[in-house]
Amino acid sequence: MTDILEQLEARRAEARAGGGERRVASQHAKGKLTARERIELLLDADSFEEFDMFVTHRATDFGMAAEKPAGDGVVTGWGTINGRLVYVFSQDFTVMGGSVSETHAAKICKIQDMAMQNGAPVIGLNDSGGARIQEGVMSLAGYGEVFQRNIDASGVIPQISVIMGPCAGGAVYSPAMTDFIFMVKDSSYMFVTGPDVVKTVTNEVVTAEELGGASAHTKKSGVADGAFENDVEALAEVRRLVDFLPLSNRETPPVRPFFDDPGRLEDSLDTLIPDNPNMPYDMKELIEKIADEGDFFELQADYAGNILTGFIRLEGRTVGVVANQPMVLAGCLDIDSSRKAAKFVRFCDAFEIPLLTLVDVPGFLPGVGQEYGGVIKHGAKLLFAYGEATVPKITVITRKAYGGAYDVMSSKHLGGDINYAWPTAEIAVMGAKGAVEILYRSEAGEPDKIAARTKDYEDRFANPFVAAEKGFIDEVIMPHSTRKRVARAFASLRHKKAQRAWRKHDTIPL
Repeated sequence: MTDILEQLEARRAEARAGGGERRVASQHAKGKLTARERIELLLDADSFEEFDMFVTHRATDFGMAAEKPAGDGVVTGWGTINGRLVYVFSQDFTVMGGSVSETHAAKICKIQDMAMQNGAPVIGLNDSGGARIQEGVMSLAGYGEVFQRNIDASGVIPQISVIMGPCAGGAVYSPAMTDFIFMVKDSSYMFVTGPDVVKTVTNEVVTAEELGGASAHTKKSGVADGAFENDVEALAEVRRLVDFLPLSNRETPPVRPFFDDPGRLEDSLDTLIPDNPNMPYDMKELIEKIADEGDFFELQADYAGNILTGFIRLEGRTVGVVANQPMVLAGCLDIDSSRKAAKFVRFCDAFEIPLLTLVDVPGFLPGVGQEYGGVIKHGAKLLFAYGEATVPKITVITRKAYGGAYDVMSSKHLGGDINYAWPTAEIAVMGAKGAVEILYRSEAGEPDKIAARTKDYEDRFANPFVAAEKGFIDEVIMPHSTRKRVARAFASLRHKKAQRAWRKHDTIPL
């Protein structure tokens, strides 16, 4: 018996060693942790239960039969984050470059299946050289099996991808179908075709970092939701994110202890809106003053900065926030901000996370580039996302809500449950100056008349009361009471039930 136990321990030690000391040292030299070190940091201490430690590949071509490392380049299993169940896979770059084989993919599929059956999130730590070339189509088949499970799990369980090394070719499509993608600066990259192929086909010379590094995907493409300085910070932030999320679409997000008065008044908000209507202010200040303990988990902070998305808590309960940001493009909606916000709204609706929308929007960004880029379709995505969402929806208009952008931003007409406005709100088809220039074009050469007309228009429409008279605004509230009013509104909507007509699925304007 002792011999058998020693043999088991020896085999475990061999599996835990990954690709050996030299390759582990190389991984550390790049500033990267090993697959198992990452899991230890991600999960609660001593909570990880590993599966398939001894699985090996089945390939025999190209001399593969001689090298069969235990685990086949990926560590899989389950554990807990702050006591809540999650499933995890962590690719091991020290073993054959973390390349995906038939059995490597089968290990990932097994935990995806278990996560679906047990209603728990899947977190993938990606660090792989891509498909294992020696296995050919069997490797590609493995990818396809993983992809199908990503699709089946969409909207059922949260899926989180952390890119902690290379992720190229077909491998990028699994993270692309997950709910959140995070990257590590200077050590991770994603692209469909690498720099060498790009140079061959298009003659463009570009580095891997420029083509698909963290900066490219958090600032330009919008593929990634955030980038962090190193592995440790990335994993700590994933733990923080999981705390905001439900385990599945059949559960509600966790309710956390809070030490912030729901009735707290913020007198500073009474002076947040500048006297000059064209002056910007930071909408993040409002978000943080509404949130419990000022805690705001922002997503895609470096992309489409004219709209803010992320999670806060009110009375310990998760709330998704979408807010126009006057500091960037005056808070206009455009292609990128519409896509960013629509994706977030749909995630929140899928997982029963209530939505708070903070509105200061002068309209859609004009221009040939926007029209040729399809702003009509992309703007419709956000409109559609809000209109189909059945979760509790509360809207606060702080300043401008002009034109179609007023409708799009969770207006009463798209099923907003409770729509508030500050006294500084202006709800109209457009700003007074533009409206007067159209209505009184014949008086364009008479500045005194135009000034008087503009003042008349402002007195009539540059306020929230016309909309309030029609019932489109439920109440005009004092800015300092916003946290209290919003918290009470969400409390009143906790048992909201809304049904849509049966359909196989919608046809959102893609």
